[in-house]
Amino acid sequence: MRFTYLKHLILTATSWALSSSEDEVLVGGQAVIEGVMMRSPKGYSVAVRRQDGSVRVMKDGLLSLAEKWKVFKAPILRGVAVLGQALVLGIRALRFSVEEAITEEEAKQGSAKKDSKNDPSQVSSWLIAGSMIPALAFNILLLVVVPLLLTRFLQTRLGFQSSLLFNGIDGLFRVLVFVTFLYTFSLMKDMRRVWEYHGAEHKTVYNFESRQQLSVENAQKFSTLHPRCGTSFLLVVVVVSIVVFSIGHFDTFTAKLLSRIVLLPLVAGISYEIIRYSAKHPNSLLRIVTFPGLLLQKITTQPPDNAQVEIAIRALEESMTV
Repeated sequence: MRFTYLKHLILTATSWALSSSEDEVLVGGQAVIEGVMMRSPKGYSVAVRRQDGSVRVMKDGLLSLAEKWKVFKAPILRGVAVLGQALVLGIRALRFSVEEAITEEEAKQGSAKKDSKNDPSQVSSWLIAGSMIPALAFNILLLVVVPLLLTRFLQTRLGFQSSLLFNGIDGLFRVLVFVTFLYTFSLMKDMRRVWEYHGAEHKTVYNFESRQQLSVENAQKFSTLHPRCGTSFLLVVVVVSIVVFSIGHFDTFTAKLLSRIVLLPLVAGISYEIIRYSAKHPNSLLRIVTFPGLLLQKITTQPPDNAQVEIAIRALEESMTV
């Protein structure tokens, strides 16, 4: 079970939920273990269904970083702030779902004794903290180092010097590695439930944005593919990174590797602005950039059943009443 949670955490770290500006997009969320986290302007809520059919909810108020510090209302910076806060919320939501899963498993095993070693909150705290470092290292290795090594190998073999060509090939390898990573995850049986809850979250957001009454029947009419999904965002990041990394000229492998890490906030901020603009202007050319992400969501979302949609709706409703 511990390995299962680590897989979920790695996935969360690579495909965090993307919110948008407060004046355009009111809700957003992400799937967790047997549940959904939803965020609204007032706060956030996590709803998790246990095996006995009961639903556990955690919710709290939330202030955006832009509300706390005006500097984060500026373009680029607002994207960095929103994405950073979304990642923190995602980890917090995942932790809650882990705690519920561990509590339920221990109850099924008939654990009568409870001490600090068996306390779910203590277990999950160590689990989350202990998993963050390997998850971060795994992502850097998989999505930064491996594509860079492959591109450097091709450059050595073919002898090209163009910085734009180098970063273009690097970006292509990054997409291939990322898609292969997601597809491999999709073959794991326990991940299908997460994809289904992901689909339930998207259907519920669509239902809310349509201004129709929130209901399972209404939500099920909508697609599981949503343009503001974190999956779409990550593909936009790849395209933007090709341009940004090509502006600076870095010769050594170490310099190229460090530049990709240091410039990541800038790349993320620009990518956020593109997603935000395309959401506000659905007929613009920038909408084309988000289209491949919709195709990729055919892997990361699956049609949910009514019970899963109920959980997504419950999470959204609770987030609106904080």
